[in-house]
Amino acid sequence: MTTLTVPDTGHTTGGGLHGAIAAEWTKLWSVRSTWWSLTASVVLTLGYTVLTAISVRVQADDGSEALQMGAPEIAASAVFYLAQFTVLAWATMTIAGEYGTGSIRSTLQWVPVRTRMLLAKLTVLAPILCVLGVVLGATSTGLAALTMGGAGTPSDFGDAVEMSLAIAVYCALLGALTLGIGTALRSVAGTITMTFMLLLVVPMLLAAIGLRAAGDYLPGLAGLNLMFGQDGINPITGMPSPYPQAVALVVLAAWALLALGVGATLLRRRDA
Repeated sequence: MTTLTVPDTGHTTGGGLHGAIAAEWTKLWSVRSTWWSLTASVVLTLGYTVLTAISVRVQADDGSEALQMGAPEIAASAVFYLAQFTVLAWATMTIAGEYGTGSIRSTLQWVPVRTRMLLAKLTVLAPILCVLGVVLGATSTGLAALTMGGAGTPSDFGDAVEMSLAIAVYCALLGALTLGIGTALRSVAGTITMTFMLLLVVPMLLAAIGLRAAGDYLPGLAGLNLMFGQDGINPITGMPSPYPQAVALVVLAAWALLALGVGATLLRRRDA
């Protein structure tokens, strides 16, 4: 009997983190939910932007007290009130959707190192959401400025760039937060509900019982504080941010890392 020996060329194909990322990239762009999420993000953001900008311009033309909003603030509001929920749904489907369909078993067969699988999903999802945030922020800001004409709070190019980058960071960290929660809960409905409560419901409940300051350290209000800055007015609380944008970034990143850490721990300990 002879043994067939395969020569070692020193090169590997596929496998490892690179192969896991390539697989996640292919999966992401091959499902319709990705395209629906992208379309919904753009349509909702631009629709909200146009309607709000028209409202500001009409009030200014009528001589009434117009909304104290500039083009960058309108863009941030459009993302927070509408587009972020398409980001939430997209990130939820990335992991919890696989548990719902049972395809997570195949995913873990292909990438048996579970933390590698989660890292691959994060590596694909976060940069895409970051780019999406830049596009939404820049497009919405430009459209709002064009629609308002000279109405609204004045802003310049630097303000638009700063807001677009803040929106990009918020979208990426929101995606990471949702991915971690989805990994821990393994439920589409549970992930959407839990993330929605962290973003909006819990801050309002804390404010109702006199603990408004605690809400500033939850991810939703921290995201608004990041986008509007310490000189702006948080539209949910009606108050200026109690801390600089750098602190808001740390708070958001901490929530995302906490969720990913809990998700990764449970992912390693439980069966698929």
